[in-house]
Amino acid sequence: PEDLGAFIAGHPQIKIDLEEHLSTEVMRAVQEGAADLGICNTGVGAGELQTMPYRSDKLVLIVPQGHALAAQGPIAFEAALDYDQVGLHSNSSIYLAMRQAAAEVGRTIKLRIHVTGLDAMCRMIQNGLGVGVMPQRAFELMHGTGELAAVPLLDEWATRDIQLVARDFSTLPVTARLLVEHLTQPAEDAAPAKNKPAVRVAAKPAAATA
Repeated sequence: PEDLGAFIAGHPQIKIDLEEHLSTEVMRAVQEGAADLGICNTGVGAGELQTMPYRSDKLVLIVPQGHALAAQGPIAFEAALDYDQVGLHSNSSIYLAMRQAAAEVGRTIKLRIHVTGLDAMCRMIQNGLGVGVMPQRAFELMHGTGELAAVPLLDEWATRDIQLVARDFSTLPVTARLLVEHLTQPAEDAAPAKNKPAVRVAAKPAAATA
């Protein structure tokens, strides 16, 4: 939100259509031309799409405050397999990583319920339906969803590289190239560029994932 807010402040006449999808769907939308630009985890491979680094994403285990795991500090995901899980969509990159991690230690996930979004996950955990894995930054932005705690995960897969994806960055519309330039510059340099001329051409939908 901060990145997009700063971009719009510098380019108030550019319209961004932002849609949230699973990482695989984001890449499909870009490949098929339904979106100019994608922001997603490319752990499953980006195929013929071009990629550029955006930021790192740290996954954490969300539990109710007072839960047995809440006070243990950083843990391996294996420790969470004893508890019911609130999982994202079965095709989400996070759930696929969880399932693979469980399989590697000869365990299965005690899936209690699937949800389609992170806010729904927090509400289910708050109401005692299990524990769940989500990005730390997303949890911080939703800190008002209830009495929940974030437990850091020690697993290597819990640190993800989020990428920008496009069919060809060099042929993107001017508006989309401006957004890519903004998203890939260092944070300290990402202040709104109020002296730049406004671009009147609206970008096609940009796809992103949680």
